[in-house]
Amino acid sequence: MIGILDKIDSWVWGPPLLILVMGTGLWLTIRLNLLQVLRLPLALKLIGKSPNDGSGDVSSFGALSTALAATVGTGNIVGVATAIKLGGPGALFWMLAAAFLGMATKYSEGLLAVKYRTLDKNGQYSGGPMYYIEKGLGPRFRPLAIMFAASGILVALFGIGTFPQVNAIVSATESSFGVPVVVTALILTVLTAIVTIGGIKSIAQVSTKVVPFMSGLYVIACLGVLIIYAEELPHAISLVFTSAFSTTAATGGFLGATIMLAMRSGVARGIFSNESGLGSAPIAAAAAKTKWSAEQGLVSMTGTFIDTIIICNLTGLMLLVTGVWNGDSEGALMTQEAFATAFPAFGAGLVTICLILFAFTTILGWNYYGERCVEYLVGVKGIKPYRYLFIALVAGGAFIKLEAVWLLADIFNALMAFPNLIALLGLSGVVVQETRVYMAAVHGKKKSQKALNTSIDAKYK
Repeated sequence: MIGILDKIDSWVWGPPLLILVMGTGLWLTIRLNLLQVLRLPLALKLIGKSPNDGSGDVSSFGALSTALAATVGTGNIVGVATAIKLGGPGALFWMLAAAFLGMATKYSEGLLAVKYRTLDKNGQYSGGPMYYIEKGLGPRFRPLAIMFAASGILVALFGIGTFPQVNAIVSATESSFGVPVVVTALILTVLTAIVTIGGIKSIAQVSTKVVPFMSGLYVIACLGVLIIYAEELPHAISLVFTSAFSTTAATGGFLGATIMLAMRSGVARGIFSNESGLGSAPIAAAAAKTKWSAEQGLVSMTGTFIDTIIICNLTGLMLLVTGVWNGDSEGALMTQEAFATAFPAFGAGLVTICLILFAFTTILGWNYYGERCVEYLVGVKGIKPYRYLFIALVAGGAFIKLEAVWLLADIFNALMAFPNLIALLGLSGVVVQETRVYMAAVHGKKKSQKALNTSIDAKYK
């Protein structure tokens, strides 16, 4: 069974999907005139200062935090280490390249989510790929929307949303702090129930507090390692670029890697971490209070920037400067070893704390994604049963073997990505038009403000 799943996983995450992901990002980057570069300052400004003067369930920052809760997770610790272990230092370059293009993808997803969102019977906003596929591309594409929603539910219940995260938490608390698995599972289940039963407002409220704290703590810790190993940083950066375009020789515990392996490892793990193109983040974006779909698109775009360009990049450089990448450790143990090398007294414990927070917030974010997919398929009557099932699976997740779960999660992720990417390509013209309208309004507002300032200055001279 594992062998069959492994073959399916290798096929769905092979060149066709990776080319589609990168190609969609490149096409949107060209059509939007390098928006992820030229409009990044505006996007970063909007994170904490978005007007929030439109309709919606949560603030723009709350929607972003909910999306980041799901994306900033074990992939930032385990995924980066796995990519570099398999593909060498060059994998980090391809991870960043995919993230750069993915920023245009994430912008488009957020924009379309708000433009085509709808109100459910409980008066809450629902949106995401299932809605912009059906409402944007037309009713004949509804099978693609159903495919996305069904895959999203499966990932939330049986993939990223539950078992891997719960296992990561119980394993970390047991090995680092000696807490029994049953105790951790019970506490985690209670906390998950308290937060998720309250829906998006409760999840966003927790996410806006936990996500900035955990991200800030991890970034500061990574910067600390890079400062300690500052003399190794130029060599590490050089290694990233040279290895991206040449074969990486075997050294230490590293078995060597080709250019193609570096590219595949970096792109696949990068997508797994920031989820650009998967279509998950726009489900949270649809709940944002905004009157401009492009405005939330810009806020959403910063999610990929924060997750991969900053956090994953820092993780990768840290693994390289400490030299642990060519040792025998893998996954979370590799990252743990890097921190312990720089901070022997508390490095390993620090990674454990970050891992626990990252995994817990991922549970919260994916709970909401699955809920909205359920609402799309069966209506609001399915929300409560879904929440109770989700909580039950969190409780049992500590005792599930993960090998098959990871493979299934990867496969269902791909089944989410295909319909979403098709919709993004089909609706790219809508994205461009909405962007032009918003930018014209922003530019006109600036001109009006400038004229007002000039008038005031002239009056009081």
